[in-house]
Amino acid sequence: MTLRTLFVDFNSYFASVEQQEHPELRGCPIGVVPVRAETTCCIAASSEAKRHGVRTGTRVSDARQLCPGIRFVVARPRVYVAYHQRLRAAIETCLPINHVGSIDEMSGELIGRERQRDNAIAIAERIRAAVFGIGEALGCSIGIAPNAYLAKTASDMQKPHGLTVLELADLPHKLHALELRDLCGIGSSMEQRLHARGIHTVIQPCDADKQLLRLVWGGIEGERMHAALRGIWLPQRATQRSSVGHSHVLAPELREPQAATAVLKKLLLKAAMRLRHEKYLAGAMSVRIKYLGGATSWALELEFAPSDDSRAMLHLLSAGLQRIDAVTRRRALDGKGPKPLSVAVSLQRLVPRAQCTDSLFVEDRDAVALNRVIDKINLRYGGNKVYFGGMQLALAAAPMRIPFQHVPDTAIEDESDKNMLWLKALNKARRHAETAHLEAAARPR
Repeated sequence: MTLRTLFVDFNSYFASVEQQEHPELRGCPIGVVPVRAETTCCIAASSEAKRHGVRTGTRVSDARQLCPGIRFVVARPRVYVAYHQRLRAAIETCLPINHVGSIDEMSGELIGRERQRDNAIAIAERIRAAVFGIGEALGCSIGIAPNAYLAKTASDMQKPHGLTVLELADLPHKLHALELRDLCGIGSSMEQRLHARGIHTVIQPCDADKQLLRLVWGGIEGERMHAALRGIWLPQRATQRSSVGHSHVLAPELREPQAATAVLKKLLLKAAMRLRHEKYLAGAMSVRIKYLGGATSWALELEFAPSDDSRAMLHLLSAGLQRIDAVTRRRALDGKGPKPLSVAVSLQRLVPRAQCTDSLFVEDRDAVALNRVIDKINLRYGGNKVYFGGMQLALAAAPMRIPFQHVPDTAIEDESDKNMLWLKALNKARRHAETAHLEAAARPR
C-alpha cells in the first residue's frame, strides 16, 4: 500500500463554471477575460478552446485567429469562489481535504485501507460523481500517488476527466515520457538552469543524485525534488505569507493617469484591509505600472516602519506617484504619452502583528481606531460603503480577482455594484470636461 495522496484538479475551472451557469455556452470554445478589450489576455479557456491552442495568457486578438468563433466571457470571481466552496463540501463527503492549493486544486491524505489501489480508485470515482452532482458541465482530473507532488503530476497526465495512479513500482519509468515543464515547479527559468547543467529530459533528474539537484535548485528544494520524484512521503510544509497585493488590467475608459492613480489607491486600500484582517504589518511597498503598446514599465519601491495604516500608505503612494506626474501624466493628458495598461501594488516584508509593539503616539493609536471602524462598516454593509476620496474614480473598477494559490475571502473582497452606472457616467463626464478644457486652452485668444 504505497498510495498516500489523492489530488483533485478541476478541468478548465473558470470556463467550466461559466458553461454550467450558461448552458448555451456548453460545447463552445470560450475564453474568460478580466475586461472586454482586444488588448487583454485570457485568464482561462474552455477545453474546446484549448484544442485550438488557446491557453491562459493568450491575447484576445490572437485567440480570435487561433479559434474563429471563440466567445469571450468577463470573469466573475465571486461565482467561482461560491462553486469552489460547494465543490469542496461535496468532495469532503468522500475524503477529508487537508490542503487547498488554489481555487481549482485540492488534495486529501489516504489512510488505512484507503491506501489500497482499488479502494483509492473507488474514492476517486465517488469524488468525480460528487463533482458532476454539483454541475454537469463541471469535471475534474484526479491523481493518486505516494506523495502530494506526484499526485499533482499524475492529475495532469490525463486531461480532461482523467484518473492516473502512480505507485512506487511505477517509478520512475512512468514519468520518463513527460517533458521537463510537465513537472511541477519547473518553469522557463528553472528549465534554463537545468539545461545549463546538461539536463534536458525527465529521465535525467530522476536518475540524478541528490547533490546535483541541490546545486541546480540552489538549496534544500533540490533535495525535496530528489525525494519527491522517488515517491518519498513529504509532509505539507507550513508557509508564512511573504506579501499581500493586487493587480488589475485597466478597462479602456480607465487608461489615463488620473483614473489609473485612483485604481492604484483602491488596490492599496484593499491590500491594507487584507493585511489587517490577517494580522500582519508591512515594511515595504512595490508599485508597478505597465503601459500600452509595450512602452517601458514604471516601478516604485518604498520602505517604511512596519504598518497597516491605510492613510499612511496612501500618503507614501501619492508622494511616489508625484515623481512621474511632471512627464507621464501631462503627456498622457495631451494625448502624446503612453497610456497605462495595468497597475499593481504589493505590500511586502510582512511581520505578524503580535510580534510588534504598539506605537506610543496618540496619532498612531487614532489611526488604528479609524481603520478598525472603516473595516467594521465595510465588512458589515459591503465594500466601499466608507472609502478614501482618492479612489472615487475607481469605485467601479478593480473588482475581486482570484490569484494563483489563494482563494479570496469574499467577506473582505465583497463590493456593491449599485454605484456602477453612475460611476461610469461620472468618469465619462470628467473625460468630456478635460477634453473641453484642453480645447479651450488651445484656442487663440
